[in-house]
Amino acid sequence: MSNQVEGYLLWQARVAESEQRAREFTAPMDWLTTSQRVAIERAYTADSLRRARADLEHIVTRCASLRAEYEHRYRQLRRHCLAWTLTVGTALTTVTTALGFLRTR
Repeated sequence: MSNQVEGYLLWQARVAESEQRAREFTAPMDWLTTSQRVAIERAYTADSLRRARADLEHIVTRCASLRAEYEHRYRQLRRHCLAWTLTVGTALTTVTTALGFLRTR
């Protein structure tokens, strides 16, 4: 739930930033009528938010890809460590058994 709230607040900050940048973009254009200024600001804000959404979707996709990569690598490392542990354990058991056998002779 807190992630959703944080995401919502971050998006609202992005919206406010986009609107501010749109106002700054149209500020020097003093020849625009009020309706033209509003239309340009809306279009600028919409474009900015579309780009931000595309960037976020790209990040989400990349995060999922990295997670899958890391999980795969972790499974490989875990199997590798288990194999080494079993190999060393088996070798130690064999050596210990052989030494015990030799001592009893």
